[in-house]
Amino acid sequence: MKVFKALYLISILFLFGCASGSSIVVGEVRPPIDPSKVRLYLEIPTNYEPIAIVNASSDAGFTEQGSVNYAVQELKNQAARIGANGIILDSTGTRNSVMLGGQGTDYQYLIPVSAQTVSGTAIYIEPKS
Repeated sequence: MKVFKALYLISILFLFGCASGSSIVVGEVRPPIDPSKVRLYLEIPTNYEPIAIVNASSDAGFTEQGSVNYAVQELKNQAARIGANGIILDSTGTRNSVMLGGQGTDYQYLIPVSAQTVSGTAIYIEPKS
């Protein structure tokens, strides 16, 4: 029965895990845009204006790739809120931690949590005419 409870709680964590993010504004904030219009860059484009440093992490998703996808989407959401239409990707990684489960019962256990992280510089590139 205890194993069933542990598996149940772990599956709930995966289903309701979330992505979170933050930004540090370093330039001119513009009106928000649709996150689907934010492009990712591995190389620095020409003629861009830096707007903010953006970070995101996610422990959602059934696979590591699923968690990365959620984190990237949150990174785009962060950039779109400040009007950035691009992100120069700086780093990706994994953050490991544990949660205590079974609180309030006579059985407690540790649940490993692995979050995928991404960060970059939110930028604005003037659209070509």
